[in-house]
Amino acid sequence: MSARGRPRRNLAARAGAFSALHWKRAAFGWLAFAIAAVLLGGAVGGRSLSESEMASGEAAKAERILDSAGFTEPATESVLIQTRDGAATARDPQFAAVIAKVTRTLSRQPEVTNIRDPLKRPRSLISADLRSALVQFDMRGGRDNAPDKVQPILDAVAAVQQERPQFRIEEFGSASAMHVTDETIGEDFRRAERLSLPITLLVLLFAFGALVAASVPVLLAFSAVLAALGLSTFVSYLVPTADATQSVILLIGMAVGVDYSLFYLRRAREERAAGNDSSRALLRAAGTSGQAVLVSGATVLVAMAGMLFAGAKIFTSIGVGAMIVVFAAMVGSLTVLPAILHKLGDRVERGRVPLVGRLRRPAGESRLWGAILRPVLRWPAAAALVSAGVLVAAAVPTLEMHTKLPSFTDLPRSVALVATYERIQRAFPGSQTPAEVVVKADRVTAPAYRQAYREFRRRALRTGLLFRPFHVFVNRDQTVGRIEFAIAGSGADATSYEALSALRDDVVAPIAARLPGAEVAVTGETAATHDANETMKSRAPLVFAFVLGLAFLLLLLTFRSIVVPLKAILLNLLSVGAAYGVLIMVFQWGNLEGPLGFHSNGAIASWLPLFLFVVLFGLSMDYHVFILSRIKELVDRGMPTAQAVERGIRTTAGTVTAAATVMVAVFAIFAGLREISVKQMGFSLAVAVLIDATIIRAVLLPSTMKLLGEWNWYLPRWLQWLPSLAAGGAEPKEAAPAPGAAVPVRAAANGTPLGESVGTGSSTGRKRPPLPVG
Repeated sequence: MSARGRPRRNLAARAGAFSALHWKRAAFGWLAFAIAAVLLGGAVGGRSLSESEMASGEAAKAERILDSAGFTEPATESVLIQTRDGAATARDPQFAAVIAKVTRTLSRQPEVTNIRDPLKRPRSLISADLRSALVQFDMRGGRDNAPDKVQPILDAVAAVQQERPQFRIEEFGSASAMHVTDETIGEDFRRAERLSLPITLLVLLFAFGALVAASVPVLLAFSAVLAALGLSTFVSYLVPTADATQSVILLIGMAVGVDYSLFYLRRAREERAAGNDSSRALLRAAGTSGQAVLVSGATVLVAMAGMLFAGAKIFTSIGVGAMIVVFAAMVGSLTVLPAILHKLGDRVERGRVPLVGRLRRPAGESRLWGAILRPVLRWPAAAALVSAGVLVAAAVPTLEMHTKLPSFTDLPRSVALVATYERIQRAFPGSQTPAEVVVKADRVTAPAYRQAYREFRRRALRTGLLFRPFHVFVNRDQTVGRIEFAIAGSGADATSYEALSALRDDVVAPIAARLPGAEVAVTGETAATHDANETMKSRAPLVFAFVLGLAFLLLLLTFRSIVVPLKAILLNLLSVGAAYGVLIMVFQWGNLEGPLGFHSNGAIASWLPLFLFVVLFGLSMDYHVFILSRIKELVDRGMPTAQAVERGIRTTAGTVTAAATVMVAVFAIFAGLREISVKQMGFSLAVAVLIDATIIRAVLLPSTMKLLGEWNWYLPRWLQWLPSLAAGGAEPKEAAPAPGAAVPVRAAANGTPLGESVGTGSSTGRKRPPLPVG
């Protein structure tokens, strides 16, 4: 209570009152900030993660050595030559003529150098069955610029293919793969940008029935995304940006930005429908749903911060990007949104959609959800057991999860270069994903090291898991050597991991022990995937403990109950586990390949499980805090818990349904993109939100709350000293909704100034903690 006897307003209520009073400063200040962030961010550019920064474990050590070695090795490309019917061999004159034609064509390209003719190197560039040949060449300049210069070469090779249709003549290499990957991801990201806004607006039109009301959350969320993208470029000089960070910012920003605005705006409309004028309704919404947004946003930030403990810079980049956009969306919802709503007043209802407007129920309660809740609350034990059983069963495939780092090969087979890569892999196993042994010493060309390289080769070939071609590269200072082996398997399967183990333990270790003072480490695609998986496994307990521990503390301080946070964590873990299981059944096991347009690589992206945990845990708390805040509000006015559960869920059902629909729609856009790790991310997030908004919120939450009754609000006496994040003061049952709400001077008969609160009386007499808001 304040010194004047009025309930103390919470931070969200004070922010709403200030923004309403100074709407120009809030609205135009936000607009200027967003524009400045975008323009300045585009002007300064950004810094991306290097390969060494993305790696983990021993592979990271090897990549750091290579980064500092000053290798000027160019990008290498290969042109595959085969007859389409498989009849001719490299010894046939017709086949040899095609090889000569390709070699001449490449020699005329200004960016091509060091062409390797397979007829002069038959052992390494002609397949064992003689039916496939590779013409290899290097591109002038460094690897970084090669993808920008490779298109004319691709066009020249395609022209030879048109002249010789009976042969298969296709190019593949690091430059062409990166070129196609960048083009594909860029096109997909632009497509996601184009679709996310109109789809979100369409969903909100059905939710609000008015164009202006539907447009406000969309514009606010999109401005938060733009501001976050701009800010992330500045932050990238401290925390370099990963390729996936932009997609995560757009995806998370649109989802939470719309959600927060939706929670706020729906409560303001509900208060307006209850008879309050627009200013009083706005300030009541600020003190209730605004506070729920604040707690929800803080929980999401805590969850995203968990990625900082994952031990990999790619997670740090994604986590920081997600935290920036969540913070921007939360600040915008608590400041800019009340300013805009204050200025619009009842004009927020303009642009009514006639049919949708007639279908919308003004009271905010849902008959459909009421029909679902009645049997759930009548038989809560059965409802809880059945729904929990379904989620546990869906989570069982999680025990078989297999992960790998995303690569070019995860693009759909409809991308021509993917098919080329697979054909080269079949003809020359492991040649496109070699294992690399990195050696650092004072002089790696000394006789002892030359002998070591020969021994590496002999031991590698004896394993039966490592093959030719065998290449040795030395930097200009002769301090670092890199030895490449072709490796068995696909690069990320059990065979490849067996080959990696043989390389590290049976080939490298015995020889490295005889090279005193030398640093030796193994990298490559297989090593990077293996080491990333091991890092994730070792760091996962720390991330889980951080996220769950801080989420428990935040909910404990908000609801002043130990039961509420424990139950929230358990329900959210069930939701995440079920989402994992569905993800594995679809992408790892290869179900729905046709409808979803992908080819299963038998794995989940290495970064995805930990990312999904923190994101899903944070997003699911949005609904949990919002619904529980309303239920607690009703309980603290004297309503029995069972009745409060039914009414709280029914009154918030429309908001939760609209918010979940927006999230599922936005996430589904990303599930339709071509890069498989992004597709997996969008699909799993959409499934998890759907599970959370239906099975969890409609069945498990109400049934467990009904079973626990008043124990939901249990707080041991020895914890009564804890501070509260809730609103101060509860209203009696007869009081108007929204305890501690501020009453503006225009609406108050007693002359209370704008933004100050009118006393709401004492609580119902039951000894309960201060009222949380929602």
